[in-house]
Amino acid sequence: MHAADLDENLILLMANGDGNAFTEFYNQTSSIVYGFALSILRNKQDAEDVMHDAFIKAYTSAVTYRPMGKPMAWMLTIVKNLCYNRIRSGRIFEDIDEYEDAAVSDELQDTVTDKAILQQALKILDAEERQIVTLYSVTGLKHREIAEIMEMPTGTVLSKYNRALAKMRKELTGDGGKGKGGRK
Repeated sequence: MHAADLDENLILLMANGDGNAFTEFYNQTSSIVYGFALSILRNKQDAEDVMHDAFIKAYTSAVTYRPMGKPMAWMLTIVKNLCYNRIRSGRIFEDIDEYEDAAVSDELQDTVTDKAILQQALKILDAEERQIVTLYSVTGLKHREIAEIMEMPTGTVLSKYNRALAKMRKELTGDGGKGKGGRK
C-alpha cells in the first residue's frame, strides 16, 4: 500500500465513531506507521508503544481532521510527534540494535537481495536520512510531503535522500556504485 492509496474518507468515518473504518485504517497503515516509528526510535518495543499511541490519538483526533488529500501525512505527523515526545521525556529503551529491515526504492532493491546486508546499509544512515528513505520507500510519499512532515525544505529532503542512497550504495558495493574495474 502506498500513502496515496489511503482513503481519506476512513478518517472522516472514524470521526463519526465508525469502528469498521478504524479497523480498515489500521489494517492499511499499521506496517507503515510501525516502520516509521522504528526508523526514528530504533527499538521494537518503543516503536510498538508509539504505534499504539498513534492509533489512539488518530481515532480521538479524527474529529479535528481537515480533508487536504494527505491522510498518511497527517498520520505520520502524529507518529513523528509522539516519537520525539518519547525521546524528549527519556522514556525510551537503550538502542538494542533491533532495527528491522525497511523497504527501499526499486533502485536499491535491484542491488540488494540479502536483508542482512540491507539492514547494515540502513544502519550507516543518520536518523534524518533513515527517516527520509523509510518515508519515501515504504509509504510512497513524495519528497514535498516528506518535507512537510519533517518540517524542512523540499530541497533539503531531496539532498538528504540522494546522499542517503549514495551512502547505502557505497556500503552495499564497497565502491560507491562505480564498479571495481575487474575482469568479468
